[in-house]
Amino acid sequence: MTRRFLISLFSFIAMTVIWSSSSFAEGQKASASPKSPSVAKTSIPRTADGWPDLQGIWSLATITPLERPADLAGKEFFASDKEAADYEAEVQKRNNMDRRDGPAEADVGRAYNDFWYDRGTKVAKTRRTSLIIEPRDGKIPPLTPAARERQAERLAANRGHEFDGPENRPLAERCIIWPSTGPPMLPTAYNNNIQIVQAAGYVTILVEMIHDARIIPLDNRPHLPQEVRQLKGDSRGHWDGDTLVVETINFTNRTAFRGASQNLRVTERFRRIDADTLLYQFTVVDPETFTTPWTAEIPVTKSAGAIFEYACHEGNYAMTGGLAGARAEEGKAGLR
Repeated sequence: MTRRFLISLFSFIAMTVIWSSSSFAEGQKASASPKSPSVAKTSIPRTADGWPDLQGIWSLATITPLERPADLAGKEFFASDKEAADYEAEVQKRNNMDRRDGPAEADVGRAYNDFWYDRGTKVAKTRRTSLIIEPRDGKIPPLTPAARERQAERLAANRGHEFDGPENRPLAERCIIWPSTGPPMLPTAYNNNIQIVQAAGYVTILVEMIHDARIIPLDNRPHLPQEVRQLKGDSRGHWDGDTLVVETINFTNRTAFRGASQNLRVTERFRRIDADTLLYQFTVVDPETFTTPWTAEIPVTKSAGAIFEYACHEGNYAMTGGLAGARAEEGKAGLR
C-alpha cells in the first residue's frame, strides 16, 4: 500500500467525462434536466444554474467511530469541547502505531508505522460519540436470522480454499473495491479525501481510496433493470430543496456491505452547511439483513490538499507471495 504518492490525473479525466456528459445532457429535451430551484438564494455558494455548489475536495477523516464504543454507552454527545479534546488525545495515543510499550506479539499487527496513517485527529464537528445517529444507541441493528445464516454459508463455502487462487481473496485485498468507498462512504485509515464535480444533469464523486468515481445522473432516468447489478450499485440523484439525495440499488452479493444482501438500498444526502462543511448522511435499508434501517451522519470538512493517486498494487507482491506460500505448504503436505 502507498500513501498518496503520485498526483492524480483525475482533474483531466473527470472533467473530460463531465464535459462529455454535459454535452449529452444538453442535447436532450428540456424536460430531461432538473429545473433550477425556486427557493431564494442563501449565503451558501451556488452553481451558475442555481443549485448548491457542492464542488471541491472534502475530507471524511474523523476519529469518531461508526458505532458508539462500550465505554461511551448512553452518551450521545460529548458534553463539552474539553471532554471531546480529552477523548481525541486518548484515541490518538491508543492508535499510535509507533508505540512499543506493549507485549512483543502486539507488533505483529503493526504492519505500518504511524507515518502512513491519516485517520484524522478530531471528533466530528457535532461532538457526537458515534457516526450512527439512528438507532439512538449508536449501534448497527442486529442481523436477521436469515442474514446470520447467509454469512455462515458464505464463510463455510470458502473455508479451506482461501488461497486456492486470487478469486478467493477479499475484494479489498485485490484492490477492486474497499467497503469504505461506498456507497455509503465511510472514514478509513488513510486516503480519506473525496472530490465532487457538478455539471448540467450530473454529479461525479471521486473517492481517493482506490480512485473510484461515481457518475450520478440527475435527469430522472429510471434505475437499471434488476438483473443488471454492479459492485457499487446503480445510483440516481435528485434535489430536495438544497439537499442532494442519491438513491443506490442493484448491488451484487459480492459487495455485502456490513453483511448486506444484494437488495440493499442506500439513500445518501449531501447538504452544504457553510463554506467549509458538507453534511453527509446515509440511510441503510435491507430488511433481509438488518432488523431495522439505520442512519449515519458525517460532517465532511473542506480539504486544502489535492486528490492523489492511490496505486494500490503497484509493486506490491503480497498476492504472489501469499499464493506461492500456499503452494509451498501444499507441497510439504504432499498435496501437490
